[in-house]
Formats: sequence, structure tokens, C-alpha cells
Amino acid sequence: MPSNTHTVMVTGASGYIAGWIVKYLLEAGHTVHATVRDPNKAKSVDHLKRIADAAPGILKLFKADLLDAESFDAPMQGCDILMHTASPFVLDGFTDANEALVRPAVEGTRNVLNAANRCDTLKRVVLTSSVASVYGDATDMKGKRAFTEADWNTTSSVNHNPYQYSKVAAEREAWKIHDAQKGSAESRWDLVTINPGMVYGPSLTNASNSASIGTLLDMGRGKLKTGVPALEYGMVDVREVAQAHLLGAFKPEAEGRYILVSQSVSMLDIAGMLRKQFGKQYPFPMMKVPKPVVWAVGPFMGPVTRKFISRNVGYPLRFDNSRSKALGVNYRPAADTLKDHFEQVLEDGLVRRR
Repeated sequence: MPSNTHTVMVTGASGYIAGWIVKYLLEAGHTVHATVRDPNKAKSVDHLKRIADAAPGILKLFKADLLDAESFDAPMQGCDILMHTASPFVLDGFTDANEALVRPAVEGTRNVLNAANRCDTLKRVVLTSSVASVYGDATDMKGKRAFTEADWNTTSSVNHNPYQYSKVAAEREAWKIHDAQKGSAESRWDLVTINPGMVYGPSLTNASNSASIGTLLDMGRGKLKTGVPALEYGMVDVREVAQAHLLGAFKPEAEGRYILVSQSVSMLDIAGMLRKQFGKQYPFPMMKVPKPVVWAVGPFMGPVTRKFISRNVGYPLRFDNSRSKALGVNYRPAADTLKDHFEQVLEDGLVRRR
């Protein structure tokens, strides 16, 4: 693929990860066809317009909806790269997980990629997936040194870890559509998936837009000062995730899946890094809550089931990120990511500066 400028469609362009992708594309001089639910909603698109005004690239906004199969044809026209980032991220507050999460993720992917099949100019699709597509629970790592791109989540369902299930179902649908067109005489586009862990780092709008914000708010406000469960996450900076999308799009040799995790961190690790950066005046937790206590009270504190607790609390989590490093991703230290993110939390007034 030539290294000159491209026309790139980005779905869900107002999102946390997508904002950084659009920024890097525009700064590199590319033309971006950005799809959003409402191009006239200033809160969603003004930051993208400001970036475009200061960058050499060209931004074009389009209205599209994941469940409207025809809405992606117009923005797809003339594009040679598609970055599909749009997917629902809700962990609680719904009564029907299939309707809230799984159907929009799978049907949305199907609708976008069917539009890709109708676009003669498209050459590559980069899909924002997740490590949730690689594993469902920490206990899935039994017998492994670390999760790799060869692993697939087979333990999640609509009833257990429905968000994780929506991600693996959507990615499998993408590979199914890709393989079907690849086997035809009209093979045109190849597929790269980016599978990030828990994404931290500053948002281009405000801190509350990031999916990982809940943990930082709970720690900064003292909700977790009595202690945290022994839970580990694969963590990554949002800026690295965005850069990985560009590497996946423009490096000719990029192919397949890429796990994006800088390192595994526990909730206590996160608290310790924040305390080191911001001082003891904030009520960051200093101890682990014993698993029996988590088991007893966890289900009363949010969307946490005892099945999740039994399969995740107290178990290690490791990821092999060698493929993403070989692609060209350079990971910054987790402490730097958390410092930048919590600083934005303070700037935005979500936690009182002390």
C-alpha cells in the first residue's frame, strides 16, 4: 500500500478511541469520512472540527447508525481504508443484554462490512475489537503462560459477561464476512483487528468520555478507600491504541489480530501508581479486600456477579504483546498513562483537586 495520503472512513468517530484515530489521520494529511449519529450535535463533533481546522487533512462528517444497513454506503464512497470502531459499551442499566449489546455489535459489524463489500475502492478494514474477544475470564488462562492472538473467548455468553460476548461475536462475524469475500472472485479487502485491553489515557473531549473512568473516579472520590478486590487488567494507553490502528491500516505486512496491552496491572497497582504521582492526600486504596468479602458484597455494589468474582478475583492475567511491538507499537509506562488521565479528571472537576 503506498505511503501517500488515503481516504479513510472511521465509524463511531465521536468515541474515545476514535477521536485519537481521527486526530492522527488528519495530522498525517489523510481525508477522513467520519460517521456519527448526529453530525449537528456540537458536543459530539466540535472537537473533531477543531482538530481538522489545525491539521492538513480533510474531515467530512456523515450521519450513520449501526442498525441502519444503508447508512454506511455514502460515507464509504471513495475510501480505500475502513476503520470500524463503533460498538456499544454499556456494562449495566439494561434489562436485555442481547438488545443492548450483542445485536447492535454484531448487526452493526455486518451492516458496515456489507457496505464495504459494495465499495469498489476499499482495500483494507481495521476493526476495533478487544481482549474480551481473546478471553472471557481470568481462569481461561489455566495452562497458559499468557494469552495470545491464537486464543478466542469461548466462555462468555449473553448471560455471563455479555459485553465480552458482544465483542467476540462481532469479531467472529467480521472474520466470517472477510473470509467469504476473500474466497470469491471479487476479493478486494483484507482485515486487521486491534484487540486492546482496558484503555486508559486522556480523552479529546472530557475525561468522562473514557470507558475506564469509573475506576479512577471511585478511587479519587474515596469510594474504594477501604480496599479493592484482587482484580487484574491488561492495560493500554488510548494513544497507543489509535496509533496501532494507523499501523494496521498502512503497513502492507499487517494482517490478522493484534493484542494491545502495555502491561497487566491490578487495581492495587493502579492505586499505588496514582498515589506516587498525586500524593497521599487523595483517598486511593491501600489494601486488598479478601475474596470472601468481595463474594459477599460484590453483587450489591454494581454489575458484578458471583460467577464473575469466582472466575476473576485472585487470578493472574498475562498477555503476549510481541505481535503489536513487531508491528511498531511503542508502549509508554502505565504510570504515565494514569498520570495523564487522572490529571484530566482533576482538570474537568470530576474529582476535587487537593
